[in-house]
Amino acid sequence: MTMTEHPRHRLADPLLNPVRFSIVAALDRAEKLSFGEVRDAVEITDSALSKQVSLLEAAGFLAVGKGFVGKTPRTTLSLTRRGRAAWRGHLDALREIAGEG
Repeated sequence: MTMTEHPRHRLADPLLNPVRFSIVAALDRAEKLSFGEVRDAVEITDSALSKQVSLLEAAGFLAVGKGFVGKTPRTTLSLTRRGRAAWRGHLDALREIAGEG
């Protein structure tokens, strides 16, 4: 009999937080979203989103873009290749834990 590793060991630590999970889920559905679009989708404050974005960016999961629309500053968020791969692996592990994999 061979023992296989429990799928929970393949979960991405940064995505165990429900807010970060929700941010990455929102970004997975779009190539790029504005800071405000993510804030509204996840239903959190600017400061709470800023903190979680910093953690996801430090983990290499998220890229932050700065630019202007006319004279208005605009911050955009997008998943990195690493972030998208971590998201897919995390979901696969959750499905396996739930008995769907």
